[in-house]
Formats: sequence, C-alpha cells, structure tokens
Amino acid sequence: MDLILQAFDVLLWAGLLKGIQLALWPRLRPALGDHAYPAAYPASLLLFALATWYCGLLRIPVAFALLLFAGLAVYGIRRGDYRLQEIRTLLFWDAVFLAGFLFALSVRFVNPPVGYFSEQYMNHAFLASVIREPVVPPLDPWFAGGHLTVYYYLGHWLMGCLAIVTAIPSEVAFNLIPATVYGTAFVALYALGHLLLSRWRWLPLAALLLVPPSVPWFLATGADLYNALQDTNWIVAGARFEFPAFSLFLGNVHAFEMAVFNQAFLLLLLGFAWCRWGGLDLRARGTLALLLALSIGSMPLLSSWDALVYGPIVAAFLLVLILSERDRSTLAAAIAVPAIAFLIYLPYYLHLEPAGIGGIGWGFPPTDPLVFVAVWGGFLAVIYAAVARDIRRFPVLAAVALPPLAAGYAALGIALVPLAYLLLRRRHAFPDLLCIAGLSVLAVCEIFYFQEMLGGDYSRFNTIFKFYFDAWILLGTGSLLLAGKWLAGRRPVLPAAARKGAAVAAAAALIAAPFALDVDIGRGLLGIDYPPAGYRTLDGLAYLEATRPGEAAAIDYLRTLPGGHCIVEGENGDYGYYSRISSFSGIPTVLGQIGHELTWRGNGAWYTERPADIRAIYEDPGSTVALMEKYNATLLYVGEPEHERYDVRLPDSGLRLVYDEGGVRIYERG
Repeated sequence: MDLILQAFDVLLWAGLLKGIQLALWPRLRPALGDHAYPAAYPASLLLFALATWYCGLLRIPVAFALLLFAGLAVYGIRRGDYRLQEIRTLLFWDAVFLAGFLFALSVRFVNPPVGYFSEQYMNHAFLASVIREPVVPPLDPWFAGGHLTVYYYLGHWLMGCLAIVTAIPSEVAFNLIPATVYGTAFVALYALGHLLLSRWRWLPLAALLLVPPSVPWFLATGADLYNALQDTNWIVAGARFEFPAFSLFLGNVHAFEMAVFNQAFLLLLLGFAWCRWGGLDLRARGTLALLLALSIGSMPLLSSWDALVYGPIVAAFLLVLILSERDRSTLAAAIAVPAIAFLIYLPYYLHLEPAGIGGIGWGFPPTDPLVFVAVWGGFLAVIYAAVARDIRRFPVLAAVALPPLAAGYAALGIALVPLAYLLLRRRHAFPDLLCIAGLSVLAVCEIFYFQEMLGGDYSRFNTIFKFYFDAWILLGTGSLLLAGKWLAGRRPVLPAAARKGAAVAAAAALIAAPFALDVDIGRGLLGIDYPPAGYRTLDGLAYLEATRPGEAAAIDYLRTLPGGHCIVEGENGDYGYYSRISSFSGIPTVLGQIGHELTWRGNGAWYTERPADIRAIYEDPGSTVALMEKYNATLLYVGEPEHERYDVRLPDSGLRLVYDEGGVRIYERG
C-alpha cells in the first residue's frame, strides 16, 4: 500500500479522534474544569463505542453515531464554547497525545506484520469481521453460525467502527490501534500527573514505557533485546507475563492491551474525585458519576479481567467517599455509578454465553521470589522507599511477612510489608491508594487463581497473565506518582526554558527510538518471512504481497464480495498459517483456530464434528455440497495450505469456480 495513502489514512484517523474529542470537551468542562480537555480524549472514544454499539444492535449504519458528536459540536458552537484564544492555551494536551500516538505509530511502522505466532490472527479476525458486518453481537469469524457472545469484543468493535467511518482497511487500522491507545493513555496519565504534581507531571507516562528489571539483566548477561523481552515474557513459571511496552512491540492489539486507555481514564477520574469531590456542585458530581459509570461499565466488554480488578477498586473507592462526605448527593452518586454501568450495556449481558470460569483455586506453588523481584523490583523499590519512615517508626508491623515466609510464600511476604504500612496510614494520598490496589492484586495472585481450561502447571496462566498486566498499570502509576512527589519537592536542576526544551527533545527521541532499536519482532518472534531488507509500512499484510502474492490477490478479491458469505478453508489447530482467510477477509469460516474456540465455547460435539466435516468437504466429493449447506457456507477456498492438509477432491457439480489465479481457486456453492 502506497505510503502517501497511508499518511492520508493516519491524518484522517487522527482527525476523527480530534473531532470527537473537541465535540465532547465543552460538555465536560463544568465538571472537570481544567482537566476536561484531556479527559475528553478517552471519554469520547468510550462514548463513540457506546453509540456505535447501539447502532449495531439496532441494525442501522454505525456512521449514524457521528450525528451525536456533530450535534454536540453544533450546540457548543451556538453557545460560544470554542474560543480560539482558549484553545491555544490547551494545545500542550494535544502535544502529549501526539507524542504517545506517534511513538506507538513508529513502533508499528518498523514492525508491521499481522502474524500467526501470537494472537494477531484472532485480533485481526475480530476487527475484519466488525468492519465487514458491523452488527451486534458481532459474527464469530472462526465459528460459522456463531457470534462473539462468548468473548469480550468492545475494543475491536470500537476500532472497527473508527475504520468504517474513515474507510481505512483493516490491515492499516490494525496498526493504528496501538497509536490510538498510547496517545489516549498518555494524555490521561499526564492529566493525572497534572492533577497531583506541581512538577514532573510527565512521570506517570513512564508506566507505559518502562521494562521490568529482568530486561536489563538479560541484556547485561549477553541477550539481545528480542531475547531479553522473550525471556521476560516467560519468566514466571507456568504463566505468561506482559507489560505495556512489550505488548506494544509485539503489536498484538489484544483486548486487554486496547483497554489500557480506559484504565488510564478511570485512574484519572478516581484521582479527580479523590481530590475535588467536596468542591463540586450537584451538576458536576452528576457528570463525574456518569463518566465513572461509562468507564467501569465499558470494562467487562473491553476486557473482563479488568472489570474483576477495577470493580472492587471502584466499589471500595465509592464506599470511602460515602464515609468521608456523608451527604445525600454522594450516596446517590455511589448508587448510580454501578447501576448505570450495568444498564448502559444490559443487552450485552443478555447475549452473553461464555464457557465460563470453573471456580477459584488456591494453594498453587508460590512464585519464585527472585522472579518476583525481577518483575516488580523497580516499582517495589520506590514503594519501600516511600514507607521507609513508617518502617523505622513501627518496625514490628513488618512481622506481617513472617507467616507467608514460613509457609514458603516469600513473594507474598515481600508484597505484604509495604501493603500493611500503606493501609495503616492515617491519611492516604491518591498514589497510596493506587499502590495499595496494585499490591493487593499481587497478593491475591499468590494465593488464588481462576480455574479455566488450562490445568496442571499452567493452572494460573491467565490469572497471572491478565492480573499482572493490570497490577503493572496500578503499581507503575502509583509508584511513579510517589517518585514524582518526592522529585517535585527538590530544587529544579534546569531553568524553566531549558526544561521545556528538554521535554521537546525527549518527545522527539521517544518517537525516533523505535527506528533506532529496530526490534525484529516480525521475523524473530512471529516467524514472518518477509524480504531480507525488511520494509517500513503500516500495512500489516504487506508481507503477503511479497511472499504469497497469490493469496494476497485472492484475499483482495474476497473483500470485494458483499456481506452474508461464509467460507470453508483449511483448519489445522492454532498458531500456524491457517485460519488466515477468515482472519484477513472477515468472512466467517466453519472453524478457525480450534484452541481459542475451545476456550470460549467449551468442549462440545462441535470439537470433533467440525474438523471432520471440513476434511470431508475437501476429500469426499459426495458430501461436499451437503456439508457446506449444513453450515450455510457459500464459498470454498482451495490454496496451497489446503492441498498440504487435505487430499483435495471436489465434486463435478454443485460448485461454480469464481476465482482461479495465482494458485488459488475459490468456488461458490449453487
């Protein structure tokens, strides 16, 4: 895809984000004041997701959601809310957004492939399915006749609808998603720093950029950057550990990675309420309660694991707010937040039919304390420094670590010591609360885990995987705010003008860093075989044109077909070059990656029936058409992987050849 067209796509996408942010901003100003402008970035995305979701539910074009923002903008113009002189004073917020946006964009520009090693095929399949047929609930691209009622999908829905209204193809939109998430999270976290710190306000952003101590350790012992990231990814026995910077370079755009911007937004809202609730009037409190409901209400649909972490956090926060304020409006707001959060997406819960979690387990072998420190040592060092004075005053409380140490749970003891001291403080600053929440998540992960399909040594695989990611945001933001508070109390080393210049230079270096590092995730981790010289593009499927031009052309053809189709393609497990046609085109297939569907749907008759039927479609000419009718499949795809997987023998009648180029044949039933 031409780079000039890609540049136009970037401008169009960013222009849409800016347009909906500006439309919403004046309506937030009475409640959030000087923080309304940055808060409008994530709030407008969540509102756009909600509006388009109801369009999909009602089966009307999702572009109609833009009428809501157009109406808000017209209303603001008529009221005189947009004053050029005022907007000029707010452009630094846009600069923060652009720093995050362009940094993540440059990461994907040097590392663009949509590959099969991780879950990129799955995530692109969801995105392409939404773009192709934007209905609620979305079609499951890997299970013909099924819908994504078995999984959380709002992030893919949101980004797919942005692609629809901008007419940007999925392979480019896929690589614009991390830029959107980072830009929005940057501005939300900077706003939190602006709220709580007099200087060093940018420091919370580092939670999205830092790496755990294990990465520099592996680098110092001879590993290259790719292997240092990979070794850290699997450092916890029986589990996987991701942190935002690694997820960005991996480029997976999984649900929990897309949901980072909402986590940052919720932290901003909670911080704002903690600091300013008492000074807000009834209208402002109502608006803030609605924003809290929008954020926490979107979490189960964005990433249900986030809701399991932040649901209790918000509940505890609202309880503390009630006890501290003791007035009717606070009580009403505390009741309204969970009620509205549940009701705004009520149809989602009515549709929901996941295989579910089998219960809560406990007593899993403890995390190696050295591994625990290798992951969390940086943030823990800051938190221990923050409670050092408390430890000196009341050292006996450190004995809270003795029972877990005696039981062999040293990592739990390491987390409990600062947690106990923070909990017993008479007055809590907001960073204390974030650290308490993050440490509590780590403590819970040491004792309990959710029982899922994976068992044995991998029983807590997903619990560590998803909860550690959320703990990274909580602990990272909290500890960096503590560090910022300490640094803000010290005399500045540079004068104000020099500090501004340093900030600009740091932003430029950040954006240029991916080009300098050139982490080869594509070839090294994902197994992508693109030309030796590599390439620079935002087209995640450009490597297909270089390595499998016949398939690339066939996919382009399939994308020209109207909705309503279902395709048969080869099935061969997970994490290989199969399920690629449904993933890249968005056309549902009889069965995609079977392991993922097993996780979502449980082990039913389909588990053996569908693979056998697919084989029979390709190998038993007498059954081909009847089995295609069974799944309402209208198209049959025969490429090189299908010939490798099956002894392809098709009937002489009942199928019409509609495409025959580059070693690919596509047949239509009927």
